[in-house]
Amino acid sequence: MAAGAGVLVPVILCGGAGSRLWPLSRRALPKQLLPLTGAQSLLQQTAARLDGLPGPVAEPLVVCNEAHRFLVERQLAGREPWLILEPVGRNTAPAIALAALEALQRHGPGCLLLVLSADHAIADAAGLVSAVRSALPAAANGSLVAFGVAPTRPETGYGYIAAAPGPGPAPGVQRVARFREKPDATTAARYLAEGCLWNTGLFLFRADRVLEELGQHAPALLAACEQAAAGAAAEGRCLRPDAAAFHACPADSIDYAVMERTDRAAVVPLPSAWSDVGAFPALQAVSAQDAQGNSQQGDVLALDCQNSFLRAESRLLAAVGLRDCIVIETADAVLVAPHSHAQQVKALVDELGRRQRPEVDTGREVLRPWGSFDSLHGAPGYQVKRLTVLPGAQLSLQLHQRRAEHWVVVAGTARITRDDAVFDLGPGGHVHIPVGARHRIENPGSETLQIIEVQLGDYLGEDDIVRLDDAYGRTGRTD
Repeated sequence: MAAGAGVLVPVILCGGAGSRLWPLSRRALPKQLLPLTGAQSLLQQTAARLDGLPGPVAEPLVVCNEAHRFLVERQLAGREPWLILEPVGRNTAPAIALAALEALQRHGPGCLLLVLSADHAIADAAGLVSAVRSALPAAANGSLVAFGVAPTRPETGYGYIAAAPGPGPAPGVQRVARFREKPDATTAARYLAEGCLWNTGLFLFRADRVLEELGQHAPALLAACEQAAAGAAAEGRCLRPDAAAFHACPADSIDYAVMERTDRAAVVPLPSAWSDVGAFPALQAVSAQDAQGNSQQGDVLALDCQNSFLRAESRLLAAVGLRDCIVIETADAVLVAPHSHAQQVKALVDELGRRQRPEVDTGREVLRPWGSFDSLHGAPGYQVKRLTVLPGAQLSLQLHQRRAEHWVVVAGTARITRDDAVFDLGPGGHVHIPVGARHRIENPGSETLQIIEVQLGDYLGEDDIVRLDDAYGRTGRTD
């Protein structure tokens, strides 16, 4: 840690939607929570990069959507993060403002925020640590330090940073001459020739300094965040900002609200391959490829294909003669697009939303705090699901007003509550839950519990749930 610097507070921004990676990424399970580039999710990989940071390092602050709370807690189990739960997404500036206000309360003036995105791929974690060490003296002295990456191609999907000539605020740190927006192809080639850096969206600055800058350049945004923080409710290691105040907050990026306007912006090169994994060509670039440049994931058979991203999640995907294409197969949706149209996947998702298609929000498997359910088959009057209940977890005590359920245990041990009766069932055991009966499933064992559920009734929607008691605080809610 640089002389005079306070504690380093990692801030992980985990609120993105990842809509350009649909149908892999959905609103209920966005890209940062998916294992897209390895066995761990992008969020877990981001958290692992904190291990080598120069101390003292505080427990991380993770800013995420309220709807993703239990998924984030599950993925970061053992790291003991503090969660700031946004009721609605408002871009990066409000998220950073909430984190800065919380960090100041916990760690006092002088604490430094290392702002990381939960959905980025950084090949060299040691390179990130080295860049942070270089940036610490300047950040401790009041500079707002961005991390830039030397571009490898004229990329139109990234913003750029032009460094100012001459000495910077510290060795290895340059002042920023200008932030540049995402360019067209011709302009991107010029930025590459001029030596501009890609803007990674990763930052290091003192919490009090970034709040001062927000007060100067975005006072309405800061006032809304201060009001939201003042009215926040705490629950364990979670903080819920006041919803009404945060809904009223302007939605701005930290680049627009502060970095493009301040005279204290500086930049440090990040000596690592980096990607924001923002679209399928970017995901392909950080994935393993065969001799023809194809990335094949899952049960894929490809003949005479070149430079294509092919991923199958639930069945055989067979492709012949594709060039520069994206084919994504999931249990409930298939995407086919040329690389040249990869950025338009977001427009496709927007159109699905206008048509109120459920595939925008979830896949066939829906995650819950207790595990998940997979809708296997359905028709008018009935629906078949597979329930997966994690060890030690339990569903809410609930009842349904319009459907009955029949459960068959296929793996593990289920503890069943049906009205006043409580009993255990092993594999092959089954039970009927009549309409209106109070019921609950628990997993008292150390193995994952699997249950096949058959629902019968004239209405089978998830909003036909009356919660009576819930270990996850969802009483009365339908998700």
